[in-house]
Amino acid sequence: MADLASRRAGQGRGRDRRGRDCRAGATSPHRWPSPAPSSSSQEARCFEFILRIDEDTLDIKSLPDKFAEFVDGAEPVKLQLREARCGFCRSPVEVLFYGQGKIYLHTGWDKFAHVHNLKEGCLLTFLYEGDDEMIVKVFDKISCRRHYHTDESSENTGI
Repeated sequence: MADLASRRAGQGRGRDRRGRDCRAGATSPHRWPSPAPSSSSQEARCFEFILRIDEDTLDIKSLPDKFAEFVDGAEPVKLQLREARCGFCRSPVEVLFYGQGKIYLHTGWDKFAHVHNLKEGCLLTFLYEGDDEMIVKVFDKISCRRHYHTDESSENTGI
């Protein structure tokens, strides 16, 4: 019975493509094993969230307060928004912090929104794995994923 409980305790955990725990807002006190050795001694951390576009897409975009808490103390000044499964399509966006727990995508967000034809009702998923990069997926009003670019490289595992 204890064996079954210990197996179930591990179920439902999200993992990113590097094998790291990737539940929304999850951090881990230890480093999860990765397929390749890393020279970084930093703790593996990632944060995933969904945003719905309900207002003017070209205005600055507020990110969840939980994400601001997650990056507290290591706030990025600029983020590279990267299309999922595309290693070369990056959009630089400046990040603004306004008081405790408030974070916004600012300069560059309007260009990203225009290029990706974001409209009211679109859903976006963001995956932050550190290194000042966020992987973004865009879904239309009927929840179908939009594909803009892809890498044809067999080395890209994407999301």
